Parts: sequence; structure tokens; C-alpha cells
Amino acid sequence: MAKAAAPSLDEVRERIDAIDRDLLRLIDQRAVLTRDVAAAKQAAGEGGKFALRPAREAQVLRRLIASEREAASRGLIVGVWRELMGDSLYQQSNFHIAVWGAKTPAKVAELARVRFGSAPPMFNVDQPEQAIASVRSNGGVAVLAITREHAWWARLLLEPSLSIFAILPCVSQWGSPAAMAVAQVTPEPSGEGDETLWVTDSPKYAYEIETAMGQDGMAARLVAEANGLKLFALAGFYQANDDRLARAPGKLTGVVGVVPVAFDLI
Repeated sequence: MAKAAAPSLDEVRERIDAIDRDLLRLIDQRAVLTRDVAAAKQAAGEGGKFALRPAREAQVLRRLIASEREAASRGLIVGVWRELMGDSLYQQSNFHIAVWGAKTPAKVAELARVRFGSAPPMFNVDQPEQAIASVRSNGGVAVLAITREHAWWARLLLEPSLSIFAILPCVSQWGSPAAMAVAQVTPEPSGEGDETLWVTDSPKYAYEIETAMGQDGMAARLVAEANGLKLFALAGFYQANDDRLARAPGKLTGVVGVVPVAFDLI
């Protein structure tokens, strides 16, 4: 049997152009539905309410990544849907982002854009307190650098309405944790691969705290340390009043957020 001739470059390009037109049509239809959702919320008296649902977003991305496909990479899927989700949030509410980048403002701003897309307005601030203050307004998200000089995350112990919901970058292959995102969100499990963020003022070494928590059935890893305080990620979803956390080392302790584990592109 004769082997079928490979399509010409012009034919392939024509097919790509046709698919691009279909993609644009579908993206536009999705944007129309987003606008309809915003209108329905307005009619129900919930207009402008921030619809950020990090756990739901993680569930959607995991499902898409696990879906059968021929050539689309996981990175492409994550990138495209992060843009779509960010645009939907912006269309439905006053979504805006404050960035405190410490010594690496450009890097942290880039991480924020990759995570939330190009739609929401973003601005830099000089102090972490300014970033956290912006979260108190409707639709506000703060992205703050992880540094050894500032334990800004410990301030969230005093503001239980604010919560860390993401560690950036959100993909493991894109580098080690460099920033975290904060918003007025209620922590909820995504169903798999969650980490609870927990603060302690214990003077013990990090490995000693990890060992003590391991003996009580909790897997912990150090995320940040500054000003005599430590931030740990605990594997799984923990309620703030969990008895095991009450027994953990430290006098000033508490849960400050829940994040989905970083996506794996391999």
C-alpha cells in the first residue's frame, strides 16, 4: 500500500488558521457566558462579589491535565486556563493585585502574572503592610515575596478573614517557592494534594519541629523563617482547631492558609 503523502506546509498552516478561528469563537463564547454570570449575580444581589475559588481552580486544572490528548503539554494547559480563569474573575468583580517583591519586584510581579493572567490590574507597593491592606478591599489579592527578613505571613494570625491560598510558582518545575498569594477567602480542600500553612514561634530547629509533628502523624516541611517565627506546610487539610496543632511546638501558633500543591508538568 502506498504511503499517504504528508500535507504541505501551506496546508498545515491553513488548518492552524482555521483552528485559531474556532478557538477565538469559543473563547469569545466563554467570555459571553462569564458576562452572563456577572449579570445573574447582579440580579441576585451579589454583583461584584469576589468569586475567587482556589480549590475549585485546582480541581479544574487537575481534571484537564489528566484528560486524554495527543500533543498539548501540561504547561500549555495550565497557562491557557490560568489566563481564562483570571479574565473571568476580572469580568465578574473588582479583581486587582498588589505586589510586594522585596528585593526582587520584577520576579514576583512575573510570578503573579503567570498565576493570575493579564486581565487584572496590578501595582507594586513598597511595604508588605500595604499589600495586605489592599486585600481588605473587595476583589483584592496580594502577592508577597518570601524573604528571611520579614515574617509578614505571621500577621495573618491576627486577621483570620485573610488567608494564604497559593504558593508561587504554582508549577514545581518553574522553581522553588518565592512568593505567596493572600486574599479574603475561606480555606477549603481541593480533594487531593493540599497543604495547610501553619505558623509557630517555637525556638526549636525546623527539623526538631518536623520530627515532633511527624510523631503526631503530621508531615511538615519548612516554607519560610524570619524574625524568630517559622512557617510550615503540613501535608493535608487541617482545621484551625485540630487537637494535633494544639499539641505542636510553640506558644504563638496558628493556621494562616491552605494551598494546593504545585502542579507537576512531567
